[in-house]
Amino acid sequence: MRWLVTGAGGMLGRDVVAELTRRGAEVTALDRAALDITEPAALEDAFTVHRPDLVVNCAAYTAVDDAETDEARALEINGEGPRLLARTCAAYGARLIHVSTDYVFDGAGRDAPYPEDHPTAPRTAYGRTKLAGERAVAEELPDASAVLRTAWLYGVHGRSFVRTMIELEGRRDTVDVVDDQRGQPTWSADVAARIADLGPLVGRGASGVYHATSSGEATWYDLAREVFAGLGADPDRVRPTGSAAFTRPAPRPAYSALAHGRWQHTGLPAPRDWRAALHEALPRICKESS
Repeated sequence: MRWLVTGAGGMLGRDVVAELTRRGAEVTALDRAALDITEPAALEDAFTVHRPDLVVNCAAYTAVDDAETDEARALEINGEGPRLLARTCAAYGARLIHVSTDYVFDGAGRDAPYPEDHPTAPRTAYGRTKLAGERAVAEELPDASAVLRTAWLYGVHGRSFVRTMIELEGRRDTVDVVDDQRGQPTWSADVAARIADLGPLVGRGASGVYHATSSGEATWYDLAREVFAGLGADPDRVRPTGSAAFTRPAPRPAYSALAHGRWQHTGLPAPRDWRAALHEALPRICKESS
């Protein structure tokens, strides 16, 4: 099976390519410079040359705050790009895994993880544009696609909250971290492995929406304490604060944990707990940072 990964220069894209390569898959990695998914001619050229059987779309506009004043551009990349990509997949007989986000939910007034079929209600421009992409993929490629929602990503490559906490531990005596937003810290390598597992099943009874986040729940404060503890530092150097201390253009969801019920239909287990993943990831992130 020939894989093609778009957005292959990003945190998740790099991990997807690495995981597929580790498994001996035939994979083509195209970053934003190599393939702009909003350009039909570029898509046509890429599919003609590489003839993928399965495409993983990691290309996205991810600047959540910037999207509030740049929604048209975000929609072009997050909404129209996936539509064009799914349409090209249909024309060439390829299947598609499209990566989405917890921001398609409003994150308000909830204390139990969102199931995959829960009504969506994005509160931000970013969330609206990502939901547009989900719907476009479902419309253009209903029986040969899967949408994987993920959240709170960190990884060896690129910027993330975990990397920031590692850096601040070495520079500050104390760190104030938000304790009133709750979600699921998720290692991008775990998402990449789940994509590699799911890929052969897409179009063979495994279409629709899946939630690819770690199990369990945490606040950003909980995550920061766990990072400090994993570094051998005193977690009490992390101090809790409220969201009001960090105002941003795009509101952050107060609750964005996602349920994992659909994985049982594929025969795959639910994702592992976020703490287990974090403690495996930390040494690798620290090594990359040094």
